[in-house]
Amino acid sequence: MKGELLYQGKAKSVYHSDKIDEVVITYRDDASAFNGVKVSALKDKGRVNNLFNAYIMQKLNHEGIKTHFIQTLNDCDSLVKKLQMIPVECVVRNVAAGSICKRLGLHRGEVFKTPVFEFFLKDDALGDPMINESHILCFGWADQAEIDQMKEITLKINTILQQMFDQAGLILVDYKLEFGRFHGELLLGDEFSPDGCRLWDKDTKEVFDKDRFREDLGDVIGHYKLVAKRIGLAL
Repeated sequence: MKGELLYQGKAKSVYHSDKIDEVVITYRDDASAFNGVKVSALKDKGRVNNLFNAYIMQKLNHEGIKTHFIQTLNDCDSLVKKLQMIPVECVVRNVAAGSICKRLGLHRGEVFKTPVFEFFLKDDALGDPMINESHILCFGWADQAEIDQMKEITLKINTILQQMFDQAGLILVDYKLEFGRFHGELLLGDEFSPDGCRLWDKDTKEVFDKDRFREDLGDVIGHYKLVAKRIGLAL
């Protein structure tokens, strides 16, 4: 089922499958931060993120969110629909952390009255700059209907996952999502794992996400596994 390499990113590789409209995603143990400035290999990361993402995608599918996910093939490989990806990241922030603190002079941990939604251009060479709807329309990355749909779906996912993580004693601080087109339909693509979100313990504010790698806090994958255990996923 796994054919020739189609694309290799910083932490995942995409391969052709035996069907023209499906591809195989391999989750690797590679880790990177600061647009590839900091890189390392974290044992068991590929397996953990693959199975974590599958668990989240299946939950979202059950909640009516259409995704590219089809099934896991083994510990590190998943079969997904082949999307024409929109080069835009949809970011939702529930609590101040990361770049928004620097941009707006906010204190880390400040809880927002309503979720903050932001668009970023997916371009490592440019440092994934923040963009707005006018940029997206002007440069033809998506049309207005797709923009509206991406925002609506992203915020709906926020409601679903905030509740799930809250019940697990965790705060969903922020996260990013990516979307793509499949036969004219907009689907959630890429992945949802602790690599692409921030998760803090509700009581202690201990970090359970990729910031452990960025900030050299240690035991990165151990904390990913603890998140999985809290939400009911046995790894």
